[in-house]
Amino acid sequence: MAMLSYLLIFKHFSKLDKMKKEKEAVNQQSIKGFKGFDKNFKCRVGESNEMQFTPNSEFTSEGEPIPCKNGIHFCEYPLDVLKYYSANESRFAEVESMGLTAKHDEDSKVATNHIRIKAEINIHTLIKAAVDFTLSRIVKSKEKTNDEEKCLAANKLDRGAATNSGYSGAATNSGDSGAATNSGYRGAATNSGYSGAATNSGSRGAATNSGDIGAATNSGDRGAATNSGYSGAATNLGYSGAATNSGYRGAATNSGDRGAATNSGDRGAATNSGYRGAATNSGNGGAATNSGDGGAATNSGYRGAATNSGYRGAAYTHASHASAETIGDKSVAVAIGYQNKVKGALNTWIVIAERNDDNEILSIQSFKVDGINILPDTWYVLKNNKIQKEV
Repeated sequence: MAMLSYLLIFKHFSKLDKMKKEKEAVNQQSIKGFKGFDKNFKCRVGESNEMQFTPNSEFTSEGEPIPCKNGIHFCEYPLDVLKYYSANESRFAEVESMGLTAKHDEDSKVATNHIRIKAEINIHTLIKAAVDFTLSRIVKSKEKTNDEEKCLAANKLDRGAATNSGYSGAATNSGDSGAATNSGYRGAATNSGYSGAATNSGSRGAATNSGDIGAATNSGDRGAATNSGYSGAATNLGYSGAATNSGYRGAATNSGDRGAATNSGDRGAATNSGYRGAATNSGNGGAATNSGDGGAATNSGYRGAATNSGYRGAAYTHASHASAETIGDKSVAVAIGYQNKVKGALNTWIVIAERNDDNEILSIQSFKVDGINILPDTWYVLKNNKIQKEV
């Protein structure tokens, strides 16, 4: 009887020791992710304390990490960062946890008491990382591949993948975590799965993803990438393609010569660098950026920003508390929302509105950035019917 009691006690403490070691292993594991900061590279640590961060450095916080309450926070999924830091007024970096960790149960947020801040990244790198993140988690054990010309590879199994490399084929996947890839000349890749990704590299192809956390990427000359997922990203690098994202936290990027990038998500960003492209964002905290010669950037989001660097482009926003900026020659920046600000390069034009607290327009005025009365690269507001520098 005594021996049985001893064995039961030994088994009990062995189990507790095992549970303790498992907890320590989970809590102290190294987790890589992405972190957002304000424009000064600061963020809140805990419910009230603020900490200054710098790239390529390590930082610690006191107490046990608790998501949303204590510790230094970051996200494993790149676009989850945009839930907490808007694309237009934040800075981002790759990070890695070095100490205790605790994961959020609603998204990929992680709290830690010891973190390594790696290199600072821009919004384009964050978007690319989101695509890579999704693709890296695809389970391809049920993959179906087609290399024949003018053929179709289709997969409708959960976590599956469909791949087509044919001349004018199409790859379709409807699985929950699947991926559809087409590299054919005129092919199309479509994924409707929960966290899938659709990729097309064909000359005239199109990639479409409607999954909740998916990403659609097209690199074809005249292709289009469309994502409607919850936190997805659509990217097109083709000659005359277009990238469209309507997801809640998504981002649409187009670098094609005549393409357009459109995002309507709440915290998304639309970026176009094409020759005659246009970037449009209507999300609450989004940003629209265009660097093309004749492009236009438009933002209607609550705290968004519209920036145009093209030769004859325009930057336009009528969102509240937003900003419009133009850098290119012979361009115009228009900001007509509530408490907006505007900035332009030398010899460009700026248009600014003044509104009252009921959001009624009191005055709209335009000015040429002549370098004397209106200075280049300087933020201006309209107050009491007079143009003045932002304080």
